[in-house]
Amino acid sequence: MSVALRYAARSDVGLVRSNNQDSAYAGPHLLMVADGMGGHAGGDVASSVAVAAFAPLDGESHGPDDALDQLETALADARDEIIARSDADPELSGMGTTVLAILRAGNKLAMVHLGDSRGYLMRDGVLTQVTTDHTFVQHLVDIGRITPEEAEHHPQRSVVMRVLGDFDPEVTPDLSVREARKGDRWLLCSDGLSGFVSAETIEETMATIADVDACADRLVQLALRAGGGDNITVVLADVVELDDVADGEGPTTNATVVGAAALSRNDPTSAADGPAARAAGLARAAQVVDEDAQDGAPAAVGTDEDDEPAPAPRRWRTVVVWLGIAALVVGAAAIAYGWTQTQYYVGVDDEEVVIFRGLPQTLGPVALSSVVERTGTSLDELGSRYLRERVEQTIHADSLDDARDLVAMLEEDAEPSPRPTATPTATPAPSGTATP
Repeated sequence: MSVALRYAARSDVGLVRSNNQDSAYAGPHLLMVADGMGGHAGGDVASSVAVAAFAPLDGESHGPDDALDQLETALADARDEIIARSDADPELSGMGTTVLAILRAGNKLAMVHLGDSRGYLMRDGVLTQVTTDHTFVQHLVDIGRITPEEAEHHPQRSVVMRVLGDFDPEVTPDLSVREARKGDRWLLCSDGLSGFVSAETIEETMATIADVDACADRLVQLALRAGGGDNITVVLADVVELDDVADGEGPTTNATVVGAAALSRNDPTSAADGPAARAAGLARAAQVVDEDAQDGAPAAVGTDEDDEPAPAPRRWRTVVVWLGIAALVVGAAAIAYGWTQTQYYVGVDDEEVVIFRGLPQTLGPVALSSVVERTGTSLDELGSRYLRERVEQTIHADSLDDARDLVAMLEEDAEPSPRPTATPTATPAPSGTATP
């Protein structure tokens, strides 16, 4: 049996992001998605570099026995190029990207995976996720702290623990080889799809829309209708048997590049009309109006009646109104402060990784957080620069137990050194009111 691929690739900036940091490639022998990170200046560069490093594999020059080696070599080449670019331009420091690539060698599919971009396989009408997210939330699932269903909506589902970047030269990818079976449908996607559209909806869409182009378009639109809160990238591929295909239904032969690595990287969203698209449009219009006002554009002109002075209110009424406003402000501040003390995050205090209660902010002279547990792990001991930067930026946790789980996962990659057991730090009970 001789098989080939019929495929489609799509990438959309979404309704929130200002630029597309995803990149993807789809060719007769290579399918790939890369989700860049590192801010406006770096994520798009990292994902583009990854695609450029893997694209030369899209050919007939490799066999099933060396496909994994070639994927690992491409991964190392991409890492070297990312490091070189970061060294040449300090503004790119800290950039990285997820990598998910499938290389077809005959009837075998070799896969390499880093990060939280996902690979799905639909076989006999059943959709299965074949990759495991390299995230903090997946770690919680693995140890039984939360269920897979809870993970889909966890606030820290985007905290990625393994990516390809300039900060961790020893990162280990997941490698696997599978059979390319006639009738299989493969989906590679960034979390702009999997984070907004349920697996059940993805499965139904892939099962009911036979054409790969139409199905890929539909998946993107579903993510946009769900809010389009991230870049959305989809690579869809059907495994076909060459001896059985009818005229006009053969495999795809032209390579497709989409997203940040493509010439069309600055294209606007393809969102069709819908609540999320309309809301995004209104937000952009409001931003334009605000910018025009700041540039000196005249404000809206009122009627003649608006220009007439209003009667002066009585002094006692003014005093009562202001006292009422002050009481509301104090009450709201007390409620808000009480809520902050139910929040936790992992951050840095005196170059040590610690757990805080509250929010990493201040309200005037009042700090909204305090240290509740010291770990004894120094920031320099963390295993990669990426993790150090994530901790310095603070990582939110739903509870003290979640924060401890996150610290334990960070310490797995830390350099070994003797340290005391984490001990609670006494903190005064919240008074219920915030000092103005």
